[in-house]
Amino acid sequence: MEKFVVSARKYRPTGFEQVVGQEHITTTLQNAIDQNHLAQALLFCGPRGVGKTTCARIVARKINGFDEESSANALNIYELDAASNNSVEDIRNLIDQVRYPPQQGKFKVYIIDEVHMLSNQAFNAFLKTLEEPPPYAIFILATTEKHKVIPTILSRCQIYDFNRIQIADMTRHLQKIAEREGIEAEEEALNLIAQKADGALRDALSIFDLIVTFSADRQVTYRETIQNLHVLDYDYYFQIVDLLLEQKLPQVLLVLDDILRQGFDGHNFIVGLNEHLRNVLVCKDSATLPLLQVSDTVRSRYQQQAERTPLSFLLTAMNLAGQCDLQYKNSKNQRLHVELALIKMAYIESAVKLAQQRPASEGDKKKVNTPSPDSSEATTNNEDATKPPTSEGRGTTPIGHGTAPRLQSTIRIPKLGQTQPQPSSNGNGHATKAAEITEVDTAVADTAVLEENPDQPISLAKLEEVWSEFIEERRAIGKEIEYVLLNQPIKLEDDGVTIALMFISPIQEDQFDGVRADLLQRLRRRLGNSQINVKTTVVKEEQDRRPYTPSEKLNYLSEKHPLLRELTQRMGLDPDY
Repeated sequence: MEKFVVSARKYRPTGFEQVVGQEHITTTLQNAIDQNHLAQALLFCGPRGVGKTTCARIVARKINGFDEESSANALNIYELDAASNNSVEDIRNLIDQVRYPPQQGKFKVYIIDEVHMLSNQAFNAFLKTLEEPPPYAIFILATTEKHKVIPTILSRCQIYDFNRIQIADMTRHLQKIAEREGIEAEEEALNLIAQKADGALRDALSIFDLIVTFSADRQVTYRETIQNLHVLDYDYYFQIVDLLLEQKLPQVLLVLDDILRQGFDGHNFIVGLNEHLRNVLVCKDSATLPLLQVSDTVRSRYQQQAERTPLSFLLTAMNLAGQCDLQYKNSKNQRLHVELALIKMAYIESAVKLAQQRPASEGDKKKVNTPSPDSSEATTNNEDATKPPTSEGRGTTPIGHGTAPRLQSTIRIPKLGQTQPQPSSNGNGHATKAAEITEVDTAVADTAVLEENPDQPISLAKLEEVWSEFIEERRAIGKEIEYVLLNQPIKLEDDGVTIALMFISPIQEDQFDGVRADLLQRLRRRLGNSQINVKTTVVKEEQDRRPYTPSEKLNYLSEKHPLLRELTQRMGLDPDY
């Protein structure tokens, strides 16, 4: 049986023209060799698997005129692994070898891999030789962590920074190897392998060998690749977004359950969903389309979904997914945390439509349709209502006119305390709950402006109910400190809109400032009053300290018996003695 050679070794480049994705490095090195301007100390730095050692070997062969099969390579090219040879003694042995000139060729090349692993003493022992080596010696240092190399070494080297290899370049290289090996490979599968490699061609070739071994018929398909690499399929994300746009919440939750049953982590799912939404957003504009590094087939699917996905949905859904990602590890029920994020996403469009379709209130109808002759203010409001939207986005087109209302640059969400018309159901009965979701959807509230309606009077019972719901939510997401701070009796001031809170230290007051904005936003929206405010007061606890010293005891008794103080003064008594 013929010995198998992995693709990373079998297809290692033997010339600069074969190096993938490092044209800025190979062009510079080739010109330096051609013009005899090659430095005697080079530092190759960059991520793993991008061609640092390969380029070092190519330089060594080219300056000596050797080919790949030349046996003199072993005498002229000396490779040292600094990860296991990092002592002063190892560097001294290398310096001793530098003294002997090459027996064949013009140069002796010393390639030191993972040079950042050398100890400080070894670096210092290497300084003099690196700065003034013999004319026939060239040192090529390779490292993945340049910041760990001491500055005195960096100043003596000519530094070459290798880039991560682009996904498109890796995909083309894998396609060439598949053709040479007689392997049928789908473009989506090779693109997925390149993404999984994270910029390292060596990793991509290792994964490619694994997938080829997994396929008995020497065919690399997309389905087998995602099965072997345990990667979540694109189809799930496309399906999830389509269901969210159609507000089919039960189906969304069932798809999530299917994903979790296959062993995928909920955190990885929400991160992948946010990446998918980002890709759809990129496809909204042809100028940003090159940022999408996927195959042509998948790109066309992204473009089709981008055409039917509103921009407001994408921005709000990405905001919700980002919040879910940040709070995932602190959540006690992580699956429910992901499901809540999907529930909010499912009703984004309903919240926007509800804001658009809201008719004028009864008072507004009188001002717009039947202006009073005695009221000049009504006439003014009627004229303003027919004006086109202003630059601030505050104008609206009246629904009573022939033209349909259009979405303004600023989305308006009506206050929840008022009765709203319910949009028509889409067959699942979820659109009628849009007002409830608006209440929970903090991402929409961050980008919207509340309708300027008369403030409603505050009921203490309703205030306590909303207050209790808020602090329980903070407790559910693991913010126990905020729960303790706010879990106190609520006192409403005489003005009816100011809530008084008392703390025992300025530290507690500072901690409350971090949650003040969210609390006020919830209270104002739920209670329908934009004037609600919270006043904080720091009250120091009075300690009941009993008298201990003689002077304290005398003062205590003198407060009860004033004649005792006069007696001590007349007799000249000192209570301390």
